Parts: sequence; structure tokens; C-alpha cells
Amino acid sequence: MLGFVAGVVFGEVRIPAGVDDTQWRIILGSTAIPPIFVCIQVYLVPESPRWYMSKGKYDKAFASLQRFRWSRFQAARDLYYIHKQIAIEYELQKGKNLWKEFFGVPRNRRAAQSSFFVMFMQQFCGVNVIAYYSTVIFQTSGFNRSNALLVSMGTGIVNWLFAIPAVYTIDTFGRRNLLLVTFPLMAIMLLITGFSFYAPEGKGRLAGVATGIYLFMVVYSPGEGPVPFTYSAEAFPLYIREYGMAFATATTWGFNFILSLTWPALEQAFTPTGAFGFYAAWNFFGWGFAYFCLPETKERTLEELDQVFSLKTTDHARYYFGMLPWYFRKYVLRGDVENRTPLYTVEN
Repeated sequence: MLGFVAGVVFGEVRIPAGVDDTQWRIILGSTAIPPIFVCIQVYLVPESPRWYMSKGKYDKAFASLQRFRWSRFQAARDLYYIHKQIAIEYELQKGKNLWKEFFGVPRNRRAAQSSFFVMFMQQFCGVNVIAYYSTVIFQTSGFNRSNALLVSMGTGIVNWLFAIPAVYTIDTFGRRNLLLVTFPLMAIMLLITGFSFYAPEGKGRLAGVATGIYLFMVVYSPGEGPVPFTYSAEAFPLYIREYGMAFATATTWGFNFILSLTWPALEQAFTPTGAFGFYAAWNFFGWGFAYFCLPETKERTLEELDQVFSLKTTDHARYYFGMLPWYFRKYVLRGDVENRTPLYTVEN
């Protein structure tokens, strides 16, 4: 959001007569201003207690934990908890090829599959097309450059504002349910945006494109915005969690690169309507995969997650395929239906 603000502030800088046109350099360089403040704040953040303990620096770990906890007692409790956790992880990792474990063990492979999916869809839902190219998209729809920069800043503000409710909904509504609700809505908003380019040039087209993009950001922010990193961080067992998060992060940034590189050619080949329709189709695919193949991880302990990801993907899909008539009778026909047998039986 701050990057959009910096672009608006420096977008109208006047270049003196006789000087080469360097305005684009000023706009590009202005986006480095917000990261400078972030870098300064890094020095105010305590080092990870877990990292200190992995290096044997327990005194520094305790001092760091005290900055995160209300009392020394709580810090001491968590220091012991992390110590035992590290010891267990070390025993689990001993003598194992962790990359082989990552892909070779079915439970870990299903966690990797699910993490790959949510990270892949974080990019191919189309959000960073808007984040990176919104100014160009708005100019194509008929805005002048100044207004396009202002409207683009609005997308960043909307994204930030509507991410706030996710702090509560991600643990109450659930990760999978958030995706099931937001994927089709994101697809619809992208279709609205794309088909708005068929409208004659003027206020109607401008309103359609801006409305579609703004509503897309409203829906994205509590769904595919926070869910992928939360989901990936809890899907893997402790002894390969570092590998799992490295894999998940590499996935999202790898496809981020592909998306940012291919959008101009995609828009030129498919037209804006076809290009937005392409990413709308991916959102419909995302809904189908999330419904049939993505396990829920909300409020699950590590032991429960082992049971969740030990279930075959085909069994998961078969169960939810069988649920479709049940949903139809209950929510469409409003009938009195029997409760279904839970998919997971949690062993205490």
C-alpha cells in the first residue's frame, strides 16, 4: 500500500525543460522508500528465541522471549517448551534424508501437495496482475495517468483494509471454507472486469473495470491473501517444517515471477477480456480442487494433522463428492437430513 502511495506522490514530479525524461526513474525509485522504513524497524525486532537456542545461546533466548511474553514465568515456560521441541525434532531428523522424507512419506507428500496448491493459487488467482499492472490496466480502460495512479493506490488501500477481518475469520470460519467462499467470487469479479472492456469508452467502462478490481481485492484479502502462508506453516510435521516452508515460499515467488513476466504477452494475445477470463478460470479450478482435495487444518493439533494428511486424497475427494447430494437436500431443498459421518475420527 505504501508503495502505491509513493507512486502517487512522485508521479507528478515535473522535469525541468532540457533535461532527459527521467520521471519513470523517479517513480520506480520512489517504491524503495517504504522498504527503508521496514529495514530500520528490523533492528527493533528481537531475534528468534528458537534460533538462539539452536545455537546454544539460552540466555539470549530467554531475554528475547521476555519481550514477547507478559511475565518471566511465561517466558521460562516457553523456553522449556521450545527446548523440548528442538530435542524431539533432532531425534526425528537423526539419520534421515529429509528431502526424501519430504516427498517419499505419503503424509508429508500430501501436505506438500496442499501447500503447493494454496501457494500456486495465491499467484494464479490473478492478484499480482492487479498489484503490478493496475495502473496500465486502468489506463487501457480510459483513465488518464494521474487518475490511474490514484485508483491503483485505492486497490492497495482496499487490500490492506479487508485483510484485517482475516485475523478473526481464519480461525473461526476456517482456511478451507474461506477459500471455498472466495474463489468463485474472485472469478466473478475478474469476469466483470474483463467484460467491462466490451463497454464503449466512457464512464461506464471506467466504472465496470474499477468496480471489478476493487471488489476482487475485497474478496482476495481475507481469503487467498492470508490463508496460504498460514496453511503451509501448520501443514508439515515439525521435523521437516523448515523444508516445507522453504518449498512453499519458493512456489509462490516462482509463480509470481511467471505471472509478472507473462501478463503483457497474455493481454496482447488474449485481449484484456480474455486475459482476465484466463485467471477467472483458474479461480474456478481452485474452488474445485479446494472442495475435493484440500483438507481443513483449523484448530488441529500436530497429532490430529498427522491423521488428516494420512487420509488418501482420493478418499477425501470421494467423501466430498458424496456430500454434494446432502448439501443440495439440506441447503437448497431445505429438507430435514441426517448428520453425515465425520471424515476424520480424531484419536485422543
